[in-house]
Amino acid sequence: MKTPIGITGTIMGIFAFIIGIAAAAFLSGAVYVVDETKQVVITQFGKPVGSPVTTSGLHFKIPLIQEAHYFEKRLLDWDGDPNQIPTKDKKYIWVDTIARWKIVDPLKFLQSVGNEMSAQSRLDDIINSATRDAVTSHLLVEAVRDSNRILESKEEGDDVIVTDEALERIDVGRKQLTRAILEKAKVLAPQYGIELVDVRIKRINYVEDVRNKVYDRMIAERKRAAEKYRSEGMGKSAEIEGQVAKELKLITSEAYRQAQILTGKADGEAIKIYAKAYALGPEFYSFMKTLETYKTTIDDNSTIILTTDSDYYRYLKGLK
Repeated sequence: MKTPIGITGTIMGIFAFIIGIAAAAFLSGAVYVVDETKQVVITQFGKPVGSPVTTSGLHFKIPLIQEAHYFEKRLLDWDGDPNQIPTKDKKYIWVDTIARWKIVDPLKFLQSVGNEMSAQSRLDDIINSATRDAVTSHLLVEAVRDSNRILESKEEGDDVIVTDEALERIDVGRKQLTRAILEKAKVLAPQYGIELVDVRIKRINYVEDVRNKVYDRMIAERKRAAEKYRSEGMGKSAEIEGQVAKELKLITSEAYRQAQILTGKADGEAIKIYAKAYALGPEFYSFMKTLETYKTTIDDNSTIILTTDSDYYRYLKGLK
């Protein structure tokens, strides 16, 4: 079924009329759009009107006399300039801090600072002041180090972690120092409609004379740790060598004892054999032992002088 040309024209006219009204509303400023990442404060002749608009979508205002001011809902970054600050022990360092913040009260934010650039400037004063107070109240080592450990080691097959302590001990540490900066700065930020979410020390640099002293202390700490490990290694080596010597002595002693036992048993067996042989033929046994004596005592270069009644000569003089 075909739609009459007149009806189609009427529908198109209605759509054109609606689009024209919407375009006129946008162009006149009666309609404004709030993104999910934005929040809006409406002012009339420069004065805030109503509550801040935090819900996204299309919203209406009186054109020409009312103005929409947009502010971020998301976290914003603050990155300050490095500041030279003296520590409690009178050592100057360069401290570079960063922070994250957000606008939680857009109406107060608009009335107090107006825009993000001014807010960044106020944060410079707040965070730098809090950082200076915290750093000047603590020693240099507490701004640099989080713990008293300078080295961790884990022996193989052991769950115990062995730590070496630093020469200069700390009670606070860099993490707690950063937390103190955040807590102090958070007290002043709400008056501008701002909430400080986090503050971190990005970098710490030493001035020249402090840098040399820090390096010397680091070298001393590492040397002490190395000397400790050398001493422990030498002690362990001596312990192992002593254990080896002890075990070697035990092994040697046991071997000597076994050798003596075997020698005694062999001598006993030999004596038994000799005794049996002598009992079976005393004269033959004597003759054989005398021949063995000749063999072991006389060679081609030997000269002996014997008397005629010598037992040694007894068998020789019987030879023809």
